[in-house]
Amino acid sequence: MEFTGQELYEKARRRIPGGTQLLSKRPEMFLPEQWPSYYSRAKGVETWGLDGKKYIDMSYCGIGACVLGFADPDVDKAVHTAIDSGSMTTLNCPEEVELADLLCELHPWADMVRYARTGGEAMAIAVRIARARTKRDKVAFCGYHGWHDWYLAANLGEDDVLDGHLLPGLEPAGVPRGLVGTALPFHYNRIDELEAIVSAHREELAAIVMEPVRNHDPEPGFLERIREIATGIGAVLIFDEVSSGWRLNTGGAHLVYGVIPDIAVFAKGISNGYPMAAIIGIEDVMQAAQSSFVSSTYWTERIGPTAALATIRKHQRDDVSKHLIAVGKRIQSGWKAAADRAGLAITVTGIPPLGHFSFSYNNGLAIRTLFTQMMLGKGFLATNAFYATYAHQNTHIESYLAVVERSFEFLAEAIEKGEVERLLKGPIAHSGFQRLT
Repeated sequence: MEFTGQELYEKARRRIPGGTQLLSKRPEMFLPEQWPSYYSRAKGVETWGLDGKKYIDMSYCGIGACVLGFADPDVDKAVHTAIDSGSMTTLNCPEEVELADLLCELHPWADMVRYARTGGEAMAIAVRIARARTKRDKVAFCGYHGWHDWYLAANLGEDDVLDGHLLPGLEPAGVPRGLVGTALPFHYNRIDELEAIVSAHREELAAIVMEPVRNHDPEPGFLERIREIATGIGAVLIFDEVSSGWRLNTGGAHLVYGVIPDIAVFAKGISNGYPMAAIIGIEDVMQAAQSSFVSSTYWTERIGPTAALATIRKHQRDDVSKHLIAVGKRIQSGWKAAADRAGLAITVTGIPPLGHFSFSYNNGLAIRTLFTQMMLGKGFLATNAFYATYAHQNTHIESYLAVVERSFEFLAEAIEKGEVERLLKGPIAHSGFQRLT
């Protein structure tokens, strides 16, 4: 029996808790009861649903993993060679050494590299190394850093502590109560909040964990002051580059801002859709991995390092970040211009390659859902975010912005008439983590 996307998703919800493996891919986050949900194939920025219908992805593009576009021919060719040569044996693959050299060449401050295969586990490794190096337990952090216990422990004391750190409503069920008080959040560009944490926990902080950039540029001196604080208290400064890496340059975004961490963590765009993650750092800190136990069989397979090498080399050769920034700027400018012409109130945030907008209305979530519904009807996977890829070309941008223009005009009229909710063909999208029953 062949399923439609929604039919298969209903089956999945009975077999898979939450329906999918990733919160950000749940159909309820986009367009409940209407989202295609599954793909049969993908190429460039085009994705085909199970029914054979083609969509242009002007949304998350593999949740930021496919920085070059889906099924990039150069990366896939390298991966096919790795598969044909054997992706796993009792011996180690030489590509992991070659990749370590390349990462340290791109980041001259770094001396050593460890690998994982996902961003969340790589961040957990980085925190483990920091705790092993400092022999301290507590972590100050801002932003979103995955699903592991060290991070969700922030919500053991107050169940809304992580609200404002990208994903509201994350429950710490299953996280040991003994971790209460070990993860201490502060907000980006709020150095006063970090200083208050340091004042109360100076001798207990193993690490300061943060993204160097996310929705807003750092205020002058913000990152520099954090570097100064970490050095002053003997804590390990960890930059989470899982999302920001490979967007503004070939490497970590921290290089653009000129502030050097002790550890930087990469995943997503480093390997263009193939599972791979890297933890790079200074030798004095990274050697602490040897005093703990950080080890896993599939961290030694060949495909991930091979994909990363091919992705990084193409990224560098073709100056991919320049394209990502240019495309992102065009999209953000297009959003603003279309909204101005329609008389629609929106707020645009994010670095150019990772842009977002929000509708500045009380029923903004319903408006966003209607926007996605309209765009899907015109053949676009679209929401209030756009992650640029090297495969996005003028034709995609121009056709997308033309439909955005018409959609914004329609939305403005629907808002004025109070008809947004009536025009929806299904439920309003979810705003964050919600348990699905």
